[in-house]
Amino acid sequence: MRRILTAALACLFPLVAACSASAADMTIKMGHAASSKHIFHQGLEIFAKKVADKTDGRIAIEVYGDRQLGDDKALLEGLQIGLIDGALVSSPVLPLVLGAGGFDALQMPFAVKSYDQLSQVLTSPLGDELLATLDAKSIKGLGFIEAGLRHFLTSGDAVKSTADFKGLKTRIVPIPLHKATWETIGVNPIGMAYGEVYSALETKTIDAVEINLSSVQSESLYDSAKQVTLTGHYFWPGVIMMSDAIWSKLSDADKAAMVEAGKETTAEAYALAAEQEAGTIAFLKDNGVTISELSDLDTMKALTAPVIESWKGKDPLIGKFLDAYSAGM
Repeated sequence: MRRILTAALACLFPLVAACSASAADMTIKMGHAASSKHIFHQGLEIFAKKVADKTDGRIAIEVYGDRQLGDDKALLEGLQIGLIDGALVSSPVLPLVLGAGGFDALQMPFAVKSYDQLSQVLTSPLGDELLATLDAKSIKGLGFIEAGLRHFLTSGDAVKSTADFKGLKTRIVPIPLHKATWETIGVNPIGMAYGEVYSALETKTIDAVEINLSSVQSESLYDSAKQVTLTGHYFWPGVIMMSDAIWSKLSDADKAAMVEAGKETTAEAYALAAEQEAGTIAFLKDNGVTISELSDLDTMKALTAPVIESWKGKDPLIGKFLDAYSAGM
């Protein structure tokens, strides 16, 4: 009996060792406020795979979409106190919740020419400098994932000229930059949580929303709003973040691996967002959405130009980013 037991244990030990070797040393839960069908979710999954590969499986990242871990504000507050491990948060929320004014540089109307240009800027030392401003907020910034160019969705008549914006009750993220931008354009801006947009369109609480097409698709906003005007007024980066509570537990090697994973994810996520745009437009057309162009886009650009000028001096990084955009970086 002793010989049988010894043999059985000898067979079991390699299996236990194999299981231990394949198990992650650390599992990190990362949340975001978009649908699990959204490009934010895809981007975080890309990041998770890269982290697993670069750490030889020592770090496993679990991705939670659909606001399972909270909306953007709750995620940021949870990160700061160590209640949330990691998150992807829309960059416009950072000035509002954290006072991180440098991130307004990513929302300058009509300042960026293409997905590729913004990708190059964000993966440059300037992008690292912006992420480093989160260190003082007890958050480690690791990279960016793009939700897509912002356009204009309305439940009523199509917006075909700049004059058509006038008076439309339009959901915006309630930050000063967006409020100034959209008041200049002529809408009636209404601050509202992202998760409330579907019902607000359905009940006619709002007439319109400025939004990326990936969200129109993933949140099924086309159920209640059938008119999209392609304005492309600014991009919508999400920021990949880790709480200091988690970051401080990592070895130097694993920290370096995660930084590298973040930079690679940024480049791949921007390429993916650019690639998906045409397919998303086709999907929306197939679901009864009319896609229009703004007949006088130059007028809209001219109206918003003073907002850029007035924001230049609000944070040193804004001027640096505007210079990089102008240089065609």
